[in-house]
Amino acid sequence: MKTPLPLVFTAPRRGQPPRHLADLDATGRADVVKAAGHPKFRVDQLARHYFGGLTRDAAEMTDLPAAGRQELVDTLLPELLTEVRSLACDEGDTRKTLWRAHDGTLIESVLMAYPDRITVCVSSQAGCGMACPFCATGQGGLQRNLSTGEIVEQVRLAAKAARDGALGHPGRLSNIVFMGMGEPMANYNRVLAAVKMITAPAPQGLGISARSVTVSTVGLVPAIEKLTAEKMQVRLAVSLHAADDELRDTLVPVNQRWKVAEVLQAARAYADTTGRRVSIEYALIRDVNDQPWRADLLAEVLRRELGHLVHVNLIPLNPTPGSEWDASPKPVEEEFVRRVKAAGISCTVRDTRGQEIAAACGQLAAESR
Repeated sequence: MKTPLPLVFTAPRRGQPPRHLADLDATGRADVVKAAGHPKFRVDQLARHYFGGLTRDAAEMTDLPAAGRQELVDTLLPELLTEVRSLACDEGDTRKTLWRAHDGTLIESVLMAYPDRITVCVSSQAGCGMACPFCATGQGGLQRNLSTGEIVEQVRLAAKAARDGALGHPGRLSNIVFMGMGEPMANYNRVLAAVKMITAPAPQGLGISARSVTVSTVGLVPAIEKLTAEKMQVRLAVSLHAADDELRDTLVPVNQRWKVAEVLQAARAYADTTGRRVSIEYALIRDVNDQPWRADLLAEVLRRELGHLVHVNLIPLNPTPGSEWDASPKPVEEEFVRRVKAAGISCTVRDTRGQEIAAACGQLAAESR
């Protein structure tokens, strides 16, 4: 078994992204606009264009005076992300985009169309410090936390792309999952601020239901407890990958700090407080965590710790080039699902998307460095 890599919980210091509307509270926005020589109500106009119109193009903001319009947009809606390239697959239903931030940092987001929804998977960090050995992002290490503005901008750009037919037909972005690059709970304050802005009604936010937002974590217990205290209706997803501490210590090195029982107890408190089922993410890895007895153990542990307030989301591993980790064969996957369900635990297999476009988190960014 591989030796776990050291964990990194704080991002290295790098140049801060340009100040953005999404990074400021109401007072901060008003102060910036006033300092630029504009009346306070310009803030609401900018917010309506950004969150409601999904634009930062000054030419479209004809309700702002022509004189100083571009300067005002540059001041509060600077360009945070530029598209490096986008790849599409699944007959156009999946679109993965590589973005470059102001400092050259590369991050990824994935826009996906389903029969009943359009979902974007967003990044919360550039890279990741959790060091999970089967994850492309984790192997690249942590570069820095993303700003609130950079997180919200991924969602705004996805909503605009969906509206403008990037998936083959116009649609409305309905679901957000924080399952891209990075550990969301390790960038807690900015992720929480972004979630509040994503779910706030226009013109102060994008107006997406909190129940349609999923925040994942490998199990940072203090952060789960903080999110519980917020009493929001977002779904919590725990990347478990193993139900016993011995294996999880290797697959998810943060388990050396917070063990399986502690993580699931924190998840149970979240479920009890919000009334929402917790999603347990479990990447099936051939001959590592896919044995029948491990399915039985997973069901036993979840039934004891979470009762009926849980759903298991099995993830067929998306192997990265050169990795010794591989996906479980289909019959093994099917038997795993059967055993978990037989024990009374809800269990489904995640719809695999984008295997031909470097779909594993961080894979596209790694190929582009």
